[in-house]
Amino acid sequence: MKFSNKVVLITGGGSGIGRAAALGFAQRGATVVVVDRDETATRDTAEMVRKEGVQALHLVADVSQSAQVRAYVEATLDAFGRIDCFFNNAGIEGTVGPLAEYDEDVFDQVLAVNMRGVFLGLRHVLPVMLKQGAGAVVNTSSTAGLVASPGMCAYVASKHAVLGLTKVAAGEVSGNGVRVNAVCPGPIDTRMLRDIAAQVSPDDPEAVQHGFVSSVPIGRAGTAEEVANVVLFLCSDLASNVTGAHYMVDGGRLASPKGVTSVPEK
Repeated sequence: MKFSNKVVLITGGGSGIGRAAALGFAQRGATVVVVDRDETATRDTAEMVRKEGVQALHLVADVSQSAQVRAYVEATLDAFGRIDCFFNNAGIEGTVGPLAEYDEDVFDQVLAVNMRGVFLGLRHVLPVMLKQGAGAVVNTSSTAGLVASPGMCAYVASKHAVLGLTKVAAGEVSGNGVRVNAVCPGPIDTRMLRDIAAQVSPDDPEAVQHGFVSSVPIGRAGTAEEVANVVLFLCSDLASNVTGAHYMVDGGRLASPKGVTSVPEK
């Protein structure tokens, strides 16, 4: 998986899976554009990328705003002239609580970032790739895009939607040299997992995390780097016949009946 002379655009690149992917691409020769709403985190990732000996650009954007998405795409083209790979990754978890009591503003915010943000990324990047006649997109869904996670209605709805957008986009552009796939991480050792655990049980988040991990057949949470490795594969020529697919990176969680578990109540 070599990405020399490739330009890779990553949203949500300031931390977690996005940062791991940025470094993975950089280590394989790619020029990396890092987009995040956190300016400090975005700059830090870009500096890490440059230490790998490749070019990097960091941009601040709210992915739910069309003008800002258009701006990060245009800035990438102004700087490097093309977009070969797009990791459409930015996402938030929202709050944990019963659907019947879920805060409407939080619901709207989660869908704005996780669903509208993915749509807008596709909306503005796909024309670039279609003009080039080549490109690979990976959207970040979740195992929550395949099964329910009680207490997380907004997150689950948004991640199901990401899979739908992935399939539609793949069907529309695959005859033009552009591929669109998705990754579905399970419990991954990132800030998001820790935040969810803390929301479920502020007094004992470690017990909640243990509950998450106990649902994983391999016996541990995944790492951001393990998800990034699948993203790199899907963006590489090794996956040249793969489009419209979703790849679970969940340690076998959904392959086993014990993998479909409820979020513990507060």
